[in-house]
Parts: sequence; C-alpha cells; structure tokens
Amino acid sequence: MTTKLFGEPVRRREDARLVTGRGRYLDDIGAQALAAAFVRSPYAHARITDVDVEPALDVEGLVAIYTYEDLTGPMAEPLPVLIPHPQLHAPRTGYPLANGEVNHVGEPVVMVVATDRYLAEDAAERIVVTYEELPVVVGVDAARAAEHAVHAEIPDNVAARHHQETGDVEEALAGAARTLSFTQYVERSACMPLEGKGVHARWDPADSSLRVYSSTQASTSVRAAIAAKLELSLERVEVIAPDVGGGFGVKIVHPWPEELLVPMAAIALGHEVKWTEDRREHFIGSAHERQQRQEITVGFDDDGRIAALDVHAWHDNGAYTPYGIIVPIVTATQLVGPYVIPVYRVVVESVYTNTVIVTPYRGAGRPQGCFAMERTMDRIADALGLDRAEVRRRNLIRPDQFPYDHHLTFQDGRPVVYDSGDYPGLLSRLTSLVGWEAMEDRRAEAASRGKLLGAGMAMYVEGTGPGPYEGGHVQVLGSGKVLVSTGLTSQGQGHETVFAQIVASELGVPMEDVEVTTGDTRRFPYAVGTFASRAAVMSGNAIALAARGVREKALRIAAEVLEASPDDLEIADGVVGVRGTPGASIPLRTIAVLSNPLRYAFDEAAKQATQFARPGADDQPPVAVGDAPGLEHRDYFSPIRSTFASGAHAAVVEIDPATWEIDVVTYAVVHDCGNVVNPMIVEGQVHGGVAQGVAGALYERMAYDADGQLQNASFMDFLMPFASEVPDIDIDHQSTPSPLNPLGIKGAGEAGVIPGSAAIASAIEDATGRRISAMPISPTELYDVMRSPSAERTAAAGRRTEVGG
Repeated sequence: MTTKLFGEPVRRREDARLVTGRGRYLDDIGAQALAAAFVRSPYAHARITDVDVEPALDVEGLVAIYTYEDLTGPMAEPLPVLIPHPQLHAPRTGYPLANGEVNHVGEPVVMVVATDRYLAEDAAERIVVTYEELPVVVGVDAARAAEHAVHAEIPDNVAARHHQETGDVEEALAGAARTLSFTQYVERSACMPLEGKGVHARWDPADSSLRVYSSTQASTSVRAAIAAKLELSLERVEVIAPDVGGGFGVKIVHPWPEELLVPMAAIALGHEVKWTEDRREHFIGSAHERQQRQEITVGFDDDGRIAALDVHAWHDNGAYTPYGIIVPIVTATQLVGPYVIPVYRVVVESVYTNTVIVTPYRGAGRPQGCFAMERTMDRIADALGLDRAEVRRRNLIRPDQFPYDHHLTFQDGRPVVYDSGDYPGLLSRLTSLVGWEAMEDRRAEAASRGKLLGAGMAMYVEGTGPGPYEGGHVQVLGSGKVLVSTGLTSQGQGHETVFAQIVASELGVPMEDVEVTTGDTRRFPYAVGTFASRAAVMSGNAIALAARGVREKALRIAAEVLEASPDDLEIADGVVGVRGTPGASIPLRTIAVLSNPLRYAFDEAAKQATQFARPGADDQPPVAVGDAPGLEHRDYFSPIRSTFASGAHAAVVEIDPATWEIDVVTYAVVHDCGNVVNPMIVEGQVHGGVAQGVAGALYERMAYDADGQLQNASFMDFLMPFASEVPDIDIDHQSTPSPLNPLGIKGAGEAGVIPGSAAIASAIEDATGRRISAMPISPTELYDVMRSPSAERTAAAGRRTEVGG
C-alpha cells in the first residue's frame, strides 16, 4: 500500500473500534472493583457541624467510610493551586473532602466504599450531615456588591485583579474623535462530554506500586499529584488514560478530589476501587465556565479606525481557583483579536461566588474576549453607518506586519506575538463564502415568507500550542510495526490518525504499520496535557522529530549495508533503497534487527537479517559510543512561544416574529491553522466547535437561583442543540504556515467555538434592529427585548423591513 502522506484526508482509523463498541472506557475497567460513592453538599454555603455515619453502618456490603477527619498528611491539606500568578492575590482551593465548611452545592463531604455502587449509594443516603447555613453569593454582580463573602478572609470576594495596559488610555480616549461606552454579559455554561469523570485504582502491596486509570486530559500530571499527596515514590505510580469520551477542558483540572481519594482507599483496603461520575454529579460537581460582565469604552475616528480600547471585565471563578486565573488572562490577552489596537487597557477582576469552580472549557476565555471585541466592531459600524465588514477591514493587521507584537504577556510572562497570518484574506474569503453582498436580497425574500433575516460576522485569533513541551517516541520493530507513543492524552480528537500520518510521512512507512499510544505514563512518563489546541503542534512536532531521528539512524545503517551514501537513499513503503538503482534495497524491519546486534535469532526476520550482516571491526564495539541498540528515538518539542491560528465566521439567522424562534440557516467558516495534517479531521473539529458555539449562543446556560441551587441540573432542563439545530457549515481553508515549529502547523481544536456567540448576536441584531448585549439569548428573552419600550434600537433599525405584528 502506498504511504499516506501529511496533508491527506485520511479517514479516522480509531472510529471503527469506537463506534462498534470495542472501545475501552473507564467504566469498562475493574469489573471486580469495590465502588465508591459520595455524600455531596446540598447547600451552596454552610458550616458543617456534625457528620453522623452510624445509620449507614448496617448496610450490607459496606466496606469503608471516609470523612475529612480520616485524611492525614498532605491529603489533609488544601488541593494545589496548579498555576499560581502574582496577580492571583487571594487564591483558595478546597480539600479532597470538605473541612468544616462547604462553598458550593455538590462539594464532596463523605466518601463511601462498598461492594457495588448501588450499596455505596444506599449507605451514602443514610449518612446524616448537619449544616449551619451561611449567606450565599451568586453571580458577578452579587460578588462585586460584597454584601456577603464567600470566604470570610476575602471580604471583597476578589481573587485576582489582572491588569495589562499599552499606552495612555485616558489621553487616547480624550483625543479620539468619537467614543462609545457600553456593558454586555456572557452567562455561565459548561461542557457536557459523553463520558463523565472516573477513576479506577489498583494497589500491589508486593512492590508498593499503584496503577490508576483516569478519564483525564493530563495523565502525567495526575500521576505527579497522586504521588505527592499520597506520599508515594513517583516511579511506583502509573496513570493511564484509556479511551476517554470527551473532555473539552473539564478533565484538564487535576487532581480532582476523586483522583486522590479512590487511590487512597485502594491502598488502605488492599483492593481495587472505582468511581464513575453520574450526570447529576457532573452538573453540580464538575467545572463550569464563561460568565463575565464586560464594561467597554472605545475611541475611534470618523473612518472607524480604533484609537483606544478600555475593557473592565468581571469574571466569575466560582468557589475556588485550582487552575489559577488562566481564563481571565486568556480573555485579556486574546481579546484584541486580529486588529491593530494602538492603545489598550484591560482589567479583569476574578471574583468568588458560591457556585461550582470555573476552569477552561473549549475556548477558555477566548469566546468572551471575541464577544467583547467583535461586538465593539459592530457598535462602531452602527454608529458610523458603515458596513460591518468594512470597519473590520480598516482595523486589521496586515500580512506585512508579522510577526506582530501586541505588547501583552501570557500567564508565563512570554510576549503575545502573532507568528503569521493573513487577516484581510480571511475576511475577503468569508464575505465571498457567505454571500455578504447579496444579503439584502435574502432579507427581502425572507420577509416575503414572514421572517426576519439578519447576518453577522466575527473574527478571532487563537493562541495555540503553548509549551512548555511535549515528547514523542518512535520505535521500529523487527516485524516492521512502528510503535509511536506520547504522554499527551486523547479524548476523541483523532490523535491516533494524525500522529500515524505524521510518522508514516516522515519515515516512509505504510500507515497501517503504525501503532499509536497516548496518555499512558508507562510508555511515556513526561507530558503536559491536552488543552489549548496543542496536540498537533506539540506532540505532532515531537513525534515528527522522533521519526526523523529514527530515519537518520535507519539511513546510516542502510548506507553501510548497501555501500552507499545516506544522501542517496530514500524510504518508501517501509523499504530503504538507493535512488535510481532498482533492487539495491533493504526492508526497514531488517534494519531494525541489524540495529540490535544480538547473538541470537528468535524469528524469521532475525534469520533473514544475517544476509545483510557485515563483520565487525576488531577495534570497534558492536554498539558505537553514543549510540544505542534498537531502531528507535525519543525527542521533545519545546517552542519559544505559542502559534496563533485565526479565522472568520459568519452566521445568517431567520427569526419567526410569531414565536421569536431563532433559526441559524447559514453558517460559514474560514480558518487558518497553518499547514494541515488531515483536512478531514480539521473540518470535524470545526464542525464540533460550531455546534458548541451555537449552543453557547442560543441554548446552554447554568441557571442558579439566589440560594446557589442549580435549577437545570439534568438533560431535561439543560438545553443542548440537536442535529436539527446545528446548521450545515460551509468551510474554506487558508494556510499561513507557522515559522515556530518544524511542521508549520497551528492548532484547530477551538476554532469552531470561539466566534459563535459574537457572530450570532450580530446576526440577531441585524435582523431585529434591537441591541443584543447578553448571550445566550432565548426566544422568550428576544420577545422581551422586542416588546420592551426601553430596549435600545440600533441605528439600522429604521432600515429594517417590518414583518409580523
């Protein structure tokens, strides 16, 4: 079979296994394991005055009960702040089990272990926890008011004030020909992977080793956390991510309390223990994201060019800050998007509330930043009576300005420097793809059917592939199989296919001979994790470098055997040959055998290799100094800074004035992720992201009441779009390769979701002539906006064709 090359639309090789039920997820592991269940707080804020486990002791099959008082050593300490930052001046994290106080509904208080999950749940229901309720803080406005404190020692509820500034904002605004000030909101949402979190742990007392399976995005980091908290030697801990049914960010948090408590119980009980999250636990006990209040002031000239931008945002980080302030920092640094913003100030205050923690969810602060910037562009266009595409074009960074330094800094202090791009090209492709110039004709046609039609657009820039590193290992076996491993985990993105394509292309082997393993610390112990669209950029390049190391060694060995120069050799379909000399060749599998100079022949491949073996020199060792036996190589990729993908989306909506139902009838995407390894997989990523973007714009929200109770903690009440609500998507590719990595690639995982709310809000505003300042928006909320005498009208409202009542 001909080698599949980099850039080809190869079908995902993992799908056949996954869709036919042959996947191996967390709950498929440990059929004989004891089962854990948790007593979780029913209150958003309360003091624990008593825990009575006595009523549960009669449950047949009960094995153990753990409360905070049973925790010792590091396990009795707060969970870590994974990513500290100087501006995170008041970090707080919870404990594995609540220590005297609970700060959100769903916080774990007691762990029960029994012979099966049903009995564990029965025992948990009998445990009586007595609470003294405390005042509750819900939402950014309540946190800002600070009438009550989530944590008594932080009376203003502010965890962090993140401030970045370039230039003199007050002076630039004062000198601007025009200014606008407005406020907008993005509400809280959450990711809903097919599979919730889960942990299985098995302790071997014979050699004091622990094996843990976790549905995680960061197996190596979970391993380190378990070793530290349970005071185990790192080399005695293995963590494996099996097939993982989606992550989207919630599984990058580590360690979750359960990832520590389940192994702790396995060690204490000398028996394997397992816990799998049910859907209600996921709603009330896992991470949420998105919620921000944004106060924006922009100064601009009469042509719509921005002179200064001032943004003050309040970010709801929930009850704790285990992942630091990554989301606010990403909002702050990537809000500016593809535009020249000469003077810029952003202040993001991250505040505590008595709700579930907020950590990265696909996009991780970028959708909020995009909403701020793109709605600002729409406001400028409306104020000046200009086309929204034209206002964007006038402010875009030009291709000749790259690399472009925004004079901002990331979490790690590295500068925000765009590596490459063609933003005017993106905009031009988008307006052509969606038929922007013909929109008035479409509006008239929709009006003839009694519908309001509007179009909106949004552009974005996405930092992808952040460091510090990822690694890859490639090994050619005597059978001809090529084993590839990386510590980075997979949650359905197609890594098995993409990494196999890279190795097949770099090494010149049939793709079906490549076997890929991810997220197994036994195979690759050092890794960072899967997040921020970094898999292809980081592990892809590390694997490519490892494959190049194998290739160099293979050519060196083959050159000796074939008595040729390595420069005259090529590898195709797993065979090394001399260019232009038919028959002068040697299979790569044979080189693998020759690379390991054993005295024994265990199989036919080893026997066949003897015909190529050459006598060694008396004065040279069989394995050269600095070399190693075997045809394999391990390498790491560590970039100087992130790559920056980019794109532009357009949405066309039709609205029924009888019901105010919003239907996205057209959705167009132009994206640039540099060189594309597999266009089919990239388009799949875009499709999935757009679905989540539509969901975040029109459906998904976490609805808390004033007491901190989540009102829609089930799929009966939390709305997600069906296939019928996700439009067909027109996609166009643009490629500006990154100069920052050997493969010239950028990430694509979050491209689809980032501009969704901004583009759809713009389209709804275009259709209705009413200002849309908060997302998501429901038909009921749109009805209220349309019927409210105080609702703000856009300047274009008078130009809209009246339809309906």
